Amino acid sequence: MNGSNGEERVVHEVAMVVPKRVLEEEGNCVEFLVTELKKRGMVVDRVVGLADEFLKVAAPLETLGNAAAELHIRKPTRLGIDLPFEMQGSEAFIRQPDGLLFSWFERFRCYQHLIYGIVNCGGYDVTLKLNGRVFCWVAGESLLRRLESEGVIKQMFPLHDEFKRKELLQTWALNWWNFTNQPIDQIYSYFGAKIGVYFSFLGMYTQWLIFPALLGFIVQMVDFGSLQFLALPIFFVSTILWAALFLQFWKRKNAALLASQGYRFLGMEWSSLPFPKELIKNLGNERSKEKEAYQRYEWFAYRKRFRNDVLVIMSIICLQLPFELAYAHIFEIITSDIIKYVLTAIYLLIIQYLTRLGGKVSVKLINREINESVEYRANSLIYKVFGLYFMQTYIGIFYHVLLHRNFMTLRQVLIQRLIISQVFWTLMDGSLPYLKYSYRKYRARTKKKMEDGSSTGKIQIASRVEKEYFKPTYSASIGVELEDGLFDDSLELALQFGMIMMFACAFPLAFALAAVSNVMEIRTNALKLLVTLRRPLPRAAATIGAWLNIWQFLVVMSICTNSVLLVCLYDQEGKWKIEPGLAAILIMEHVLLLLKFGLSRLVPEEPAWVRASRVKNVTQAQDMYCKQLLRSISGELASMTKPEQEQQQQDSGALLT
Repeated sequence: MNGSNGEERVVHEVAMVVPKRVLEEEGNCVEFLVTELKKRGMVVDRVVGLADEFLKVAAPLETLGNAAAELHIRKPTRLGIDLPFEMQGSEAFIRQPDGLLFSWFERFRCYQHLIYGIVNCGGYDVTLKLNGRVFCWVAGESLLRRLESEGVIKQMFPLHDEFKRKELLQTWALNWWNFTNQPIDQIYSYFGAKIGVYFSFLGMYTQWLIFPALLGFIVQMVDFGSLQFLALPIFFVSTILWAALFLQFWKRKNAALLASQGYRFLGMEWSSLPFPKELIKNLGNERSKEKEAYQRYEWFAYRKRFRNDVLVIMSIICLQLPFELAYAHIFEIITSDIIKYVLTAIYLLIIQYLTRLGGKVSVKLINREINESVEYRANSLIYKVFGLYFMQTYIGIFYHVLLHRNFMTLRQVLIQRLIISQVFWTLMDGSLPYLKYSYRKYRARTKKKMEDGSSTGKIQIASRVEKEYFKPTYSASIGVELEDGLFDDSLELALQFGMIMMFACAFPLAFALAAVSNVMEIRTNALKLLVTLRRPLPRAAATIGAWLNIWQFLVVMSICTNSVLLVCLYDQEGKWKIEPGLAAILIMEHVLLLLKFGLSRLVPEEPAWVRASRVKNVTQAQDMYCKQLLRSISGELASMTKPEQEQQQQDSGALLT
């Protein structure tokens, strides 16, 4: 791989775990695999660990370039258009922000193509051995698939680049002075587009929190005297407008990220479309039958998704709602604050278990849906699991608002939820991966001592690759096969946003707590990704996906809930009369709903330079293809004889007439 200085720096980015060699034998499958990897142009380094052996694999630039050309990976060029990569014209393609020619997503695709592309093309079976076991590698079969099925390849996982990892630790994870500023280009280059987009969203959200945090601090701490009754409505209107503007300006920033050279959305192929490949291949063959097949398939898929959504909603109402109301009632009658904190902590632990159980049920339901794309399946899971968390997080708070109308109790609940939730998520993010890592190291050392028969002395793990092997993966607590660890991080952020927005009038100071929490969240997540977890698999992503729709939903909900809070606050007698103050609140609610949806028209989702760049790229592409078409036609005419040219002109004239 080429760095920004033009020099090639070969980095081992993929590791494979294989058993240790016990016997010296001809045809050893691990030796054979190493030989085949080197034939494909890769660099292999073998490291012996406590119980296993590790193959560290690196691919020089030329090897990656040839693989990218075979995969027909489209990359942005200096002409402003995307073209399939060719190694001969590599200088015409735009490099990544870190100076490399290929992004981490592209490189990992090339690694998979190179490693899994080792196929038996000899036309005859090859006998392989491993510690006395014998098995055949049949003609036309992938070597790695065969070794995985035989248990020879135990795992294959990405490796951290130590040079870049230490650089990110200094400029990102341990750089507390910059608060919300992050090296987004470096994060994208190292972790991939999906994680880069998430941290860009988290940084922008934290920056925008400064305004409502300061305003909430003033409303909470300052006594406005006779104007005190206007403070909360003004704060409510300000936060709603703030949230609507934030989401709209995030769309603009997201469009700018996608338009920049480092954030091209890669990986959108036929498999990403929510239709069967058979329908796509037959596209345009028979118009009427094609339309009927698409409509039948579309409505059948909608029916299955609707059925599953109804099952999830009914399970929430019948199973979770009584539990949530019981917790809210017990919380109301308890007088000791310490017992309330303990009750809330126990409650959060129980709902974690219940939600994981609901998530597993949701995964089984999703597997029965028709979702060709992994992203469509992931979004369906997000909506279902967020519905579970939404009920668990907010139903008890709604209970205090609507039935008891006790603002002091409501404020205590919000403070406890924010504090305990933050402590819980921090412990989950920081402690749990480290405990898993320590336990795996302890088991490996204990097993090694038992094998060697030694009871004294501490066994050291010297190799970096074995330490990476013991680290847990960046995975979600629910639906591991559908989503990565960003599911939990995005869920935590959405629940926090809903908490501070939907009950803003009850506790304006919550915005300040959220801002401080997010500054810590940026650093703890960075340390988690760089230190305590394996390097995540790269994922293509254009936006934050379904979470943006959830945030839009929470803004609409916050308009309704805060209006109810203001009604409860100003209608102390509980008569619910439509007096001028209450009527003003209802009018304000409708106006805010109109403004929320109207801001999407006032603030364009795309910056002007993005639209201009897209038009320019399309024009350049059309000009290039037209010139290429003219050159090919001119070449064909030049190769014809004179009678053939006259006949061609006559045919063209006949077509025109």
